[in-house]
Amino acid sequence: MKSLPILRSIGAVVGSATLLAACQANPTTSSNASATSSYFTSRTTGVQTGGVQLVPITTPKGTFNVWTKRFGNNPKMKVLLLNGGPGATHEYFECLENFLPAEGIEFIYYDQLGCGNSDNPKDTAMWSLPRYVEEMEQVRKALNLTNDNFYLLGHSWGGILAAEYAFKYQQNLKGLIISNMMMSGPAYGKYAHEVLAKQMKPEVLAEIRQLEAKKDFANPRYMELLLPNFYQQHICRLPLALWPEPLNRSLGKINQSLYVTMQVPSEFGLAGKLTHWDRSRDLARLTMPVLSIGGKYDTMDPEHMAWIATQVKQGNSLICPNGSHMSLYDDQQTYMAGLIKYLKAVDDGSFQPGTKL
Repeated sequence: MKSLPILRSIGAVVGSATLLAACQANPTTSSNASATSSYFTSRTTGVQTGGVQLVPITTPKGTFNVWTKRFGNNPKMKVLLLNGGPGATHEYFECLENFLPAEGIEFIYYDQLGCGNSDNPKDTAMWSLPRYVEEMEQVRKALNLTNDNFYLLGHSWGGILAAEYAFKYQQNLKGLIISNMMMSGPAYGKYAHEVLAKQMKPEVLAEIRQLEAKKDFANPRYMELLLPNFYQQHICRLPLALWPEPLNRSLGKINQSLYVTMQVPSEFGLAGKLTHWDRSRDLARLTMPVLSIGGKYDTMDPEHMAWIATQVKQGNSLICPNGSHMSLYDDQQTYMAGLIKYLKAVDDGSFQPGTKL
């Protein structure tokens, strides 16, 4: 998907002798400044890299480096982010910088192998769900994430990966957030064909089907049809010209080899290696606090995503009423408020299962 031209907003960092003087004179301001200083304190010595850490990953095909970047410092709350795609990058999570730091919540960007700033072995045999789970476990160990502080947030494909990790290694987790993802590939395909497709104009759907039948996914007409009729309705419900720059930047860097191998180019359901993936019957095995997030206009079935929270031992759901697949952008205030509420509740022990945030 090509990036759309869009203005990039520039954040300003303010620091001056006047501000320092005000902090000294105002205890509250001084306290806030102290908290901010603690949040951005580096835990490493020597040359500073802005929180970036390359993690060597051992695989059957050799050792590769994956890219991570810590944002903030909170020994009690560390949220590792798993991007979607499959094959996109961490970059569309950059909007979290406007919300989580103010709450003192540390988060960690992570480009999975083959994505973004991480190594790309260019070997489709490496695009495997079990291998990615083991990669994640190596990342967890390298970053010293434990069940006292480790929260895992997986969005879209990242939600599949997060769930698979939890099924095998949930003893390492303090909390799990499955964002905008169903727990069944076949159920997703059924929803896409029986609900989403039928919302399109018949003539538009017919042309899309013709292109897909021919596997003519590279035809510019295919994306020309999908952008206004599917992406703007179910991926991000903002005018295409106003799609956020980090989102465009991330989608513009998708590893097509990874995406096609795992899902196949069609947007109507899971295919490829994920065709038969289904963990809906295993959800009762998850015992840590789980938050399932979805959007009313999502590519995923919102009823299914709410249902996930009822199947785990301790679950809450958050269905963003104005959101789609990118609810973190098109219903942003709802998404962020619910996410923060969940993280703080698990942290302070006030989490109540069965709550709709």
